[in-house]
Amino acid sequence: MKIQSVAIVGGGTAGWLAANHLAKALFNQNITITLIESPDIPTIGVGEGTVPTIRKTLQSFGISETEFITRCDVTFKQSIKFQNWLDSHRHGRDNFYHHLFDPPSPMGDDLSSLWLQNPSDAYSQLVSSQFDVCEANLAPKLITTPEYQAVQGYAYHLNAAKFALLLAENAKQKFAVNHVKANVIDTRLHLDGSIASLVLDKCGEQEFDFYIDCSGFDSILLAKALKVPFVDKSQELFVNKAVVVQVPTEPDAIIPPYTKATAHQAGWIWDIALSNRRGVGLVYSSAHLDDEQAEQKLNRYLSGQLDQYSYRTIPMKVGYRKQFWAKNCVALGLAQGFLEPIEATSIMLTDFAAGYLASRFPSDCRQCESLSERFNQTMSYAWERVVEFAKMHYCLSDRNDSDFWIDNRDPQTIPAGLSNKLALWQEYVPLSEDLFSKFEVFNVENYLYVLYGMKFLTYKKTMSESSLVLAKQHAARIRRHSEQLCQHLPAHRELLSKIHQYGLQKI
Repeated sequence: MKIQSVAIVGGGTAGWLAANHLAKALFNQNITITLIESPDIPTIGVGEGTVPTIRKTLQSFGISETEFITRCDVTFKQSIKFQNWLDSHRHGRDNFYHHLFDPPSPMGDDLSSLWLQNPSDAYSQLVSSQFDVCEANLAPKLITTPEYQAVQGYAYHLNAAKFALLLAENAKQKFAVNHVKANVIDTRLHLDGSIASLVLDKCGEQEFDFYIDCSGFDSILLAKALKVPFVDKSQELFVNKAVVVQVPTEPDAIIPPYTKATAHQAGWIWDIALSNRRGVGLVYSSAHLDDEQAEQKLNRYLSGQLDQYSYRTIPMKVGYRKQFWAKNCVALGLAQGFLEPIEATSIMLTDFAAGYLASRFPSDCRQCESLSERFNQTMSYAWERVVEFAKMHYCLSDRNDSDFWIDNRDPQTIPAGLSNKLALWQEYVPLSEDLFSKFEVFNVENYLYVLYGMKFLTYKKTMSESSLVLAKQHAARIRRHSEQLCQHLPAHRELLSKIHQYGLQKI
């Protein structure tokens, strides 16, 4: 019953993140880890955005930030800039807000009450210096700032294919992960329904004690072999397709230090700038827009140049598995589920789940039942919170130019948990205590940036004269700090060039 061998089925970002997390945690425990990767199935490779927690993960793997940046076409990401998510007639044709990575109001008490006195201004600009840094296309740190440390909070944009290769190299060289290139053509089960072995086209039947399913949307272990059902979320989140393209950029082109998320009549467009190209994807609801119309919209966004590039349409099955851990198998990445690209939740959930599994990995098969119950409960909670946070971006919009936006405000499509939060926040300014679990994927500052960016007006508390004076002084300190940062931080591309030339300081 002792677990001595683990198979990870599938490579890509999910598979190799799992390999690093598990191999690092289980190193020197006489457990062999083998990653089986199909040589015939390409990775989807459009997940190019991350959140700040990835910095801690990469540092824990012993990956040099300089090497990561130089090898994976990395750029810095300090925010998501949401454009045209509100009615253009009421808020202007180029309305936008930033969901920043630095927490709001860093120099004193929460400034939300001050903003509510005059909500016509940009909330993120009032509460954080990072707004001006982003708008000036500046970097979040200096060349003298050590690896993984920051002046402003940041994550990364990256080349997903190159990232997977770097993770693979790290897992094999540092943690002795075995790598087998073969196709899984059959899965055999024990009498109790757990997985007994895999049949590979090049290596025959291979037995392992525990299995990680990173086989993407196909989910060949958890869904096909173990018959775990799918929880459909398409009635809450309508976006289910994406047209994706890579657009070359000029060597001296400005690199925005944020993801652009531009809304259209039936979804939105992501625009992620790497050092030498942009990854662009138009996501949409097939119930509100057909494929030809989607391509036409993306073509207009790219100034009529779409036909110059190779593009493809990706269907997205919206939802997640009813169980993430069944018997002796855990699913990660797209095998676990997928909602949509908003807020870079795919890599974030994969990283979170893999790290959680590594910290609670069974040493004996008899532990699987109790550990799986806790894992499934935790991950179900996390996925439901992501559904709520993603839906909030749509149901708060006041756009009336299409059925897509009107349908998103239908109360029947809004998760009960989100409805309860919004009802509470109509009467109170959001507090961290409103999000009571340690497994919340998004914290109160994330909600504040989106709620107030979307002009959702929570209860307007009357401020005393003394509180008003203190709040204005706090806001003035943030403005002065913004001016100082804009004078001293380098341009985004300038810092990336220096990193490629000199590297960052080691910690």
